Amino acid sequence: MAVLKKSLSFFDVMNLVIGAIVGADIYIAAAFGAGFLGPASILAWVIAGLMAIIIALCFAECSSIIPRVGGPYAYAKEAFGDFIGFLVGWALIIAEWSAIAVFPLAFVAYLSYFYPNMPLFLQVTIKVLFVLSLTVINIVGVKQAGKANDILTILKLAPLLVFTVAGIVFLAMNPAVLVSNFTPFLPLGLGGLGSALVLIFWAYIGFELVTVPSDEIIDPKKTIPLAISFGMVIIMVFYLITNFLVVGTIPWQMLSHSTAPLALAGFAIMGVLGALLLSVGALFSISGSDEAGVLTAARIPYAMAGDALLPHAFAKIHPKYGTPYVSLIVQSSITLIAAIFGTIDQLIILSVFAILFCYLVTCLAVFPLKKRIGGGIKLPRFVPVLGIIVCIYMITQTQINQIIIGVILILVGVPVYLRYSPDKELTRVRKEIIHQEGLFARRLRYPEVFLARFLRRIRQLIRRI
Repeated sequence: MAVLKKSLSFFDVMNLVIGAIVGADIYIAAAFGAGFLGPASILAWVIAGLMAIIIALCFAECSSIIPRVGGPYAYAKEAFGDFIGFLVGWALIIAEWSAIAVFPLAFVAYLSYFYPNMPLFLQVTIKVLFVLSLTVINIVGVKQAGKANDILTILKLAPLLVFTVAGIVFLAMNPAVLVSNFTPFLPLGLGGLGSALVLIFWAYIGFELVTVPSDEIIDPKKTIPLAISFGMVIIMVFYLITNFLVVGTIPWQMLSHSTAPLALAGFAIMGVLGALLLSVGALFSISGSDEAGVLTAARIPYAMAGDALLPHAFAKIHPKYGTPYVSLIVQSSITLIAAIFGTIDQLIILSVFAILFCYLVTCLAVFPLKKRIGGGIKLPRFVPVLGIIVCIYMITQTQINQIIIGVILILVGVPVYLRYSPDKELTRVRKEIIHQEGLFARRLRYPEVFLARFLRRIRQLIRRI
């Protein structure tokens, strides 16, 4: 059996963390905390980041023990059996599909900045075209989409760099605006901290997709936790700078009602040109992030079908294009319905609730995996304990009706499990999955979104110099 080459360095793994997390989220989430905490929403970005680091380290531990495709689904299945593994996989589908449904809504929101009274039929039409185009691209043009990602990365990154520089200059020249918008710092108290954290935490989600197999990482016991920690700190700093500039230029009362916060801040700093620049950047970023996430999310039911826990159809590969086209079509149909009838807040809260369930089980799985299998990066025991506490706290911060909806959707998976798990005939799909593994390995291990490729290019330039 061939042994995977240990070629991923600290810098490579850190790039994966940054690339998988930072994308369109900042264009959408920049105003989330304003309505709950006012200017003090900056604190929520720090706290949410620290919480994400703790949970990400638990994923690093599980990944180093079980270097297997499937992420939290694989960890839960190995630690607690098929049923819990299925529920985690099912919840992961709910979380990822809910997140994907946010992007068409955000795309329309930034378009609406220039067309405030956009008719409902036009909004629906744009959502349909948005989802349909990305589905087609992922079915027939994944390689072409990957080649175009370098250009999309610059188009996504450049507006934020311009905004950062212009924002710092603007606030330096107008300190009274900065003081005014940050005074009082805590006008609403801390009562809304939990609600703000639930929404802001969504911007840090994504590390569960980059816990790559430790067999491909140089000195994984040191590299994985350090890369995740440094990567998450870089993301936190990036988010803090962006949100500091947004809150510093726009009164929190206005931000709390904005669906296009960076366009609003861009207008305040650079006028119409700034609003246009940030809006175009948002549209490219939203499209690019969703394109990168669509195929990755479709991979979850594909993997579960390989374990005979979902219909065989989800594991079908297109004979010409080599993509899981059935999974993509089903996923796009459901996310389109959610995008038409749901709201950004509703979908994000549902996504966070479902993903927190996956995170909670993963943190719990650390203990039986270490006991039965051993090895791993050997985190201190208090880290997974803190991860469990964080997950439980965050789940309790969602409203009772949201918890009920989330629980019901997860429990809907029970009859699906009972229907398919006894069907031994479906186990033949596993062979098909194994033979097709190479089609997606590169895509999953190297998520080409936002900063990852850009940072790789910088590293290459530095080495040449």
